[in-house]
Amino acid sequence: MTDWLLANPHAGDGERNADFWRDCLAQVGLQPERTCDLEDLGWVREVRSGDRILAAGGDGSVNRAAALCLETGACLAVLPSGTANDFFRNLGIEHDPESICQALVDYGPQPVDVSRYDGGLCLNVAHVGLGTLPARDANTNGGTKKLLGQFSYMVSLLGRLFSRRGFRATIATDTATVAGRWLSIAIANGAYFGGGSEVPGAALDNGSLVIIAVRPASLISLMGAFIMTRILGRTPKDTKTVVELVSPWCRVTTRRRKTVTVDGDVAGHTPLEMTCRPGELQVIRKPSEGV
Repeated sequence: MTDWLLANPHAGDGERNADFWRDCLAQVGLQPERTCDLEDLGWVREVRSGDRILAAGGDGSVNRAAALCLETGACLAVLPSGTANDFFRNLGIEHDPESICQALVDYGPQPVDVSRYDGGLCLNVAHVGLGTLPARDANTNGGTKKLLGQFSYMVSLLGRLFSRRGFRATIATDTATVAGRWLSIAIANGAYFGGGSEVPGAALDNGSLVIIAVRPASLISLMGAFIMTRILGRTPKDTKTVVELVSPWCRVTTRRRKTVTVDGDVAGHTPLEMTCRPGELQVIRKPSEGV
């Protein structure tokens, strides 16, 4: 087994760079074969099934590393170095560098779900509508993201909350088709997005997507839905504000073309069709209880 350190020097504040992680890994007796990057992928030809790609970056870098793992048969290990690090939150590993590196020694590969769409993979959450704004704002105002860190996601959302007209879309799943006007549609493979916001009912190993769609509503209703979801960890029962669907696949079509973001990066435009692929990716994570 060979470890390949894939480092993004532009992730987060730049402090958790390749040298940082090499020092941390050395403390638990690990020495990656070499430091690699996403700009020159010549090294991928040398990766073998059973090797590990240690992805030091944010969710976008981890997403690309996961694609390389699926291509080569390697196992993904995450060294969180970005702003949100939401995929890492699913893995049950403490966030301090010592625990992260020790997990590479203590834990073996475990299968997790990924979702596929035309153009790539989704590990965490895909967004259409209001939820795309943080990623779009980061592309045009990266300084805000670096200054405020994960709170930049909340700043972006609050800054646009008063524009509540929404967009028309149809959401189709294996059990229902729902059409109407929406503020935001989130399709979750993992349980976290936006720097720690939790998607109730979503998990990396349940074989399904959780779709949460928010309708235009009064500010009081929207804030109530936010509190219910973010603080209490469950979606509101009032479907006039929030609709929740669970399905192995989902298709979103819109009257007008809308931006789609996946794992915090702009990924394309609607229509969007996603399918959950159970257990397709091998990841280093804390074993579930009883395993």
